[in-house]
Amino acid sequence: MESIISVRDLGKRYKIGARLRYRTLRDSVMESGAAAMRALSFRHRRNGTAADDDETHVWALREVSFDVMPGEVIGIIGRNGAGKSTLLKILARITEPTTGRVDLYGRVGSLLEVGTGFHPELTGRENIYLSAVILGMHKAEIERKFDEIVAFAEIEKFIDTSVKHYSSGMYVRLAFAVAAHLEPEILLVDEVLAVGDLAFQKKCLGKMGEVARGGRTVILVSHNMASIESLCDTCLLLDAGQLRRKGHSVEVIRDYLAAQVGVQSASRSLLGHPGRRSNSESIMKSVTLRSESDTPVTIVPMGAPLSIAVEFEKKSGPFCPVLGVVVKTSQGWRVLCVNNRFVAGYRFENAITIGTITCCINDLPLTPGTYFIDLYLGDHHQDFDIVFEAATIEVIPADVFGTGKLPPPGTAIVYIPAAWQLSDGPYEPE
Repeated sequence: MESIISVRDLGKRYKIGARLRYRTLRDSVMESGAAAMRALSFRHRRNGTAADDDETHVWALREVSFDVMPGEVIGIIGRNGAGKSTLLKILARITEPTTGRVDLYGRVGSLLEVGTGFHPELTGRENIYLSAVILGMHKAEIERKFDEIVAFAEIEKFIDTSVKHYSSGMYVRLAFAVAAHLEPEILLVDEVLAVGDLAFQKKCLGKMGEVARGGRTVILVSHNMASIESLCDTCLLLDAGQLRRKGHSVEVIRDYLAAQVGVQSASRSLLGHPGRRSNSESIMKSVTLRSESDTPVTIVPMGAPLSIAVEFEKKSGPFCPVLGVVVKTSQGWRVLCVNNRFVAGYRFENAITIGTITCCINDLPLTPGTYFIDLYLGDHHQDFDIVFEAATIEVIPADVFGTGKLPPPGTAIVYIPAAWQLSDGPYEPE
């Protein structure tokens, strides 16, 4: 079987501080002609020299090569600035590469930014037809999918309204619906699913799974490791513009997280922390996250024990320490809160000035994702020191239910053990 996408020695270089100049009509005509010739094969070979690689240029991508087979679903991960979005823009023919070659065999649908390709003056209906025509679809194909697109986007009442009057939620719903329903052979999706609300994100993930199972080729860029692991069998890891690894999603993701969030970052100084509340007394000195084996960690499987140890020193005098821990999502939603001020048996009465107080969570009830930890240190009556986003924890999938199946991404933020009963007939209380 031949690949549907072939990338060879791909590179993209930008000039730092470069500005676009005003072009004449002659410039535009000549550039359009050159672009048309290049588009016949969409092949680009190296035209740079070693002399061009100086401090005035930066390589967003360099010597990237890989193949994608028809029907394959591939995730692309990496830190901010690794080159993920640049790669997708080149694949979508939005940006030209500086070096290398890309071969694409099939219609390409892309959702790289909210409403990419939409004309603000056109209505939702007109933009659906415009996007479909750009993909090379016939009118019959568009009409067959039209009602399904509108229903998915939930904009029936506003389909004939100019999209410049849409809210951001309406905009992204329609943009995703168009990209996912018009059946391109290749679908490119950047980190746009994070724009919508939780219900819409869940709906999009379900549609992405449906698209993948339908045999179409999907390339997905996301910082949501749970989504990548659930939807993608294969994963590419980009770092500093280079392809560091290609392999099974679970293995690549765990290696990436281990490298990015290492043991050394599991213990963090809180002295001078930018998240400290302005009127706080600087008491907390450091925070360390530890596993069941007392090993410093920042990556924890679902359901695993986690302890948060806070070292403190109160120079103004002794106090009876109380530690509050708030866990929130990367969007800032609080999902867990624990505080020994309210728990019988853990109201410490010995007043001290220097020490370490540790909060132990036996079974972390969080679904996969990245979470921030806020810390509150005080006594039985008030909080003296508050540090927001004092630590970060990455929760990874685990077989917490003992079935070999992972919880679907986007279903909820927390999970709890539960039991079920089945009886024959109507409910009869005991």
